[in-house]
Amino acid sequence: MTVCVLHAAAEMFPLLKTGGLADVVGALPPAQSQLGTHARVVLPGFPAVLAGLDDLKLVASLGAAFGAGDIRLERGVLKPHGVVVYVVRADQFYDRPGNPYLDAAHRPYADNDRRFALLGWAAARIATGVDPEWKPHIVHAHDWHAGLAPAYLRAFEREGAARVGTVMTVHNLAYQGTFPASEFGALQLPGDFYAVDGVEFYGLVSFLKAGLYYADRITTVSPTYAREIQTQAHGAGLHGLLQTRTHDITGILNGVDYSIWSPSVDDTIAAKYTAAKPAGKSKCKAALQERMGLTRDEDALLFGVVSRLTEQKGLDLLLSAVPDIVQRGGQLVVLGTGDPALETGMKNAAAAHPGAVAVELGFDETLSHSIIAGSDVVMVPSRFEPCGLTQLYALAYGSLPLVHRVGGLADTVVDCSLENLADDLATGFDFSAFDRAGIVGAIRRAFALKARRTEWKNVVKRAMGQNFGWETAALRYAEVYQGLLGA
Repeated sequence: MTVCVLHAAAEMFPLLKTGGLADVVGALPPAQSQLGTHARVVLPGFPAVLAGLDDLKLVASLGAAFGAGDIRLERGVLKPHGVVVYVVRADQFYDRPGNPYLDAAHRPYADNDRRFALLGWAAARIATGVDPEWKPHIVHAHDWHAGLAPAYLRAFEREGAARVGTVMTVHNLAYQGTFPASEFGALQLPGDFYAVDGVEFYGLVSFLKAGLYYADRITTVSPTYAREIQTQAHGAGLHGLLQTRTHDITGILNGVDYSIWSPSVDDTIAAKYTAAKPAGKSKCKAALQERMGLTRDEDALLFGVVSRLTEQKGLDLLLSAVPDIVQRGGQLVVLGTGDPALETGMKNAAAAHPGAVAVELGFDETLSHSIIAGSDVVMVPSRFEPCGLTQLYALAYGSLPLVHRVGGLADTVVDCSLENLADDLATGFDFSAFDRAGIVGAIRRAFALKARRTEWKNVVKRAMGQNFGWETAALRYAEVYQGLLGA
């Protein structure tokens, strides 16, 4: 039997991207289709989504719901993979310029609860047959934006709908989609769903908790993160619920779309290269130094950061270590946007160290590729990290990751300890204690390894030989689906 699965999410690369979630939703469905799973996606009708799809056609009129009138479900195709994408058309909810979640003052939209309740509700409507031509066996909800989909399906069951299997993937437990309890009535759920055994969370409504409670299976984006979120330290207040569901939780590492993230095929970088023919990497470094106004120095150890500038990403810790990088003759390039205090801190560091530190605020997909390719070391010092894609991209480009040993970072980067170097296992650098001494120690070891040129080249080659393709992840999700359908 061909398993049909509907992914419900707020964003999907290349249509709309604010973070790694979009990369996952863009890459997983085509990888699943290659393995025989029929995967489709449902997204809100944001302008960028509508603009990027071909052959948009009306599937059904869904009437009025959540305060929006004339809701329509449309279906299009995302090329080149040919993934079928459903779009929820409710222009008064989604036809807004700029960030899909925040207004011009960078505050969450006041109606985000209804905007994303509609996404979950539409996914449940597709699963219960609103498209006469296709119906999924499983709804796979991603993060809080789609967290109500399993709840709506359970509610529809009460009205006689057939049971549909559900999977909830947690990409980041810190983002929970919480809203005032006074908004519960607008969500069109049964009254008894507002309970501790339901969507209630410390007197609020939590979309993520709804998904974790009502879904049949839960996945996270790395094995270590699956364990971490069941602890008080990393459970963000949900560890109790997650502990009760421990046998339903699976950690599956995200993959890399090597058709986009590989230096052998990447048209956005200064020169292509491979592990066997690495000469192009030095050209990428030189081009990056020139682009960012850094001193042209092939021997300077160049550290790169492509990240949201938030405390979660550990960028405050990185700021404390900038003098250690510069004093050793190193360079730092940063691309990102986020916390105003961190943006200011980064700008101040660049002003204090001209030619050695360069910062560009904002997001630029092409520049992000240039930084990954041109850096010697890519830094991901996150306080916590569900999976992390940046370090996987860095490995592919032979830019050794320097990471805090948590979550998916711990699962994917092997430290250049003496033992791991001797056993030909090392692919990067890590540190355990989240403090200045920890990150500075890892930085020093990066400088020390760079001075041993042959060893450095060996580690770079080993890093580029790692394979985190989506096929492995797609196979693991197929096992989760089969377990659910066979249950």
